[in-house]
Amino acid sequence: MRYTGVNVHIPHKLLLDWTGWLSDGVAFPAATAAAIESTAPVWAGDGLTLDTFRIAGDLVQILFATTPDVSPTLLAGRAKGRLQHALRAAGAPVAFSRKVSVRSVGENTRADVEGYLARQVERGEFADPRFRGRMARYTVVRDGVDLAAPSAGGHGRYWYNLHVVLVTADRFRFGAEDILAGVRDAALAAADRGGHALKSVAVMPDHVHLALRGHIERSPREIGVGFQNALAEAVGCRAWQDGFYAGTFSEYDVSAIRP
Repeated sequence: MRYTGVNVHIPHKLLLDWTGWLSDGVAFPAATAAAIESTAPVWAGDGLTLDTFRIAGDLVQILFATTPDVSPTLLAGRAKGRLQHALRAAGAPVAFSRKVSVRSVGENTRADVEGYLARQVERGEFADPRFRGRMARYTVVRDGVDLAAPSAGGHGRYWYNLHVVLVTADRFRFGAEDILAGVRDAALAAADRGGHALKSVAVMPDHVHLALRGHIERSPREIGVGFQNALAEAVGCRAWQDGFYAGTFSEYDVSAIRP
């Protein structure tokens, strides 16, 4: 049976920051702050919880906490469309530029997440020191992938970095090295098939960490379920818990955005 992500609880810490500009370079009208606040309940129905925002001249920046079903492109469309509608209804219509920026942020920075994955074997508790030494084979860091770089999409730039963690059902521990190698290789192949830029994968006996730049049209749920199915196929059974963790991160943490 394949994983679908339906009715599955996904522990997550997902924050996406959207920035939009006006096309004519004039400043946003005075009604913009009230329009943002009045639109918050509507955005909530889209899976976007208003966290904070700032308005500076022709720029508006809004930070949302999102559900696992929200992709960056969905957020970009709903953020702009809902706000434009609210301003029009308030008698202060604006013309948005087609240029947008969406950035994932979190409590941890890119350096934090990449360093954490690199230390997984070091942190692991292995009874056999020889096995510890061999486990390093199942952590891969791709030098050609730079998670500080954005993805280009349509008329904007997207920084969409995710830390995904899959855990085995009942915390079963894989010990066979061909299985561990198969999980590692399947994760790399699944990322390439899905259009994700996988920076690093750390395969441990009972869990797997992934740090990647996701495809901007795929939600965290879609991305996580894709890896669940690929890695289940690699081990030949439905070995992973139905749920998985997904968290966002960037070059800086969320404190750089919140007032």
